[in-house]
Amino acid sequence: MNLHLAGRVVLITGASRGIGLATAAGFAAEGAHLVVSARGAEALGTVAAALRGAASVTPVAADVTDAAQAEALVEAAVRAHGGIDVLVNNVGGAPGGRRIAESTDADWRGTLELNLVQTVRLMRLSAPHMAGRPGAAIINVASISGWTSQLASSGQYGAAKAALIFDTELWALDLNAQGIRVNTVSPGSILVTGNGWDRYRERQPAGYADYVANGFPMGRLGHAEEVADVIVFLASPRAHWINGRHIPVDGLEQPYPAPGRRPF
Repeated sequence: MNLHLAGRVVLITGASRGIGLATAAGFAAEGAHLVVSARGAEALGTVAAALRGAASVTPVAADVTDAAQAEALVEAAVRAHGGIDVLVNNVGGAPGGRRIAESTDADWRGTLELNLVQTVRLMRLSAPHMAGRPGAAIINVASISGWTSQLASSGQYGAAKAALIFDTELWALDLNAQGIRVNTVSPGSILVTGNGWDRYRERQPAGYADYVANGFPMGRLGHAEEVADVIVFLASPRAHWINGRHIPVDGLEQPYPAPGRRPF
């Protein structure tokens, strides 16, 4: 399927691994011009070198939780390409304690900044450079944790992702007049080489097998490419009638039945 993304300028945060890397590869395969960002310059350089054969790639090392660095990132994208057509806000995580009763004020502030505040900031910074460009689109990466409460999840992480899902619809309404669509993709548990799930699978294969059997009707965790495919489609003109929506990509994942922490 031709998604008509060739030549579009796509800014992706958290692009050095996992879903962000798979998303960058997906847009590169469509012929988009990429601006890829992550904190680690070395890893980002490796990604850019790998993708340059398929697309134009501009790597920009930045910590998007820092307002000045976020502004510099957007300015670099505009300077390189004259504007932005697609913004993919992929940065997120759950710093600090996992269980809500154990979480500190610092955990909450850090998690909200990492998952919500920086995303809102990047939308605010990018929107003026996207307004009026045909097919402009923003995709925010949330999580299954944003709509289903589990004792095994971090309370502050789930709250931040729930707020992101809610705010996405408001942003879609607000930016509609400027021709910018805004949607959310919410992945379930994703298996990526070297991530927590992969380490748990290697360390405790029996426990991992039990976890999968109890929580995943399709018999496995998701792959980053499966989330990336949805993001790329939502950014395309073929998804022009999808706006302000929340799209789960979770394989019908079920809440983990055992109380307490995640297995890793």
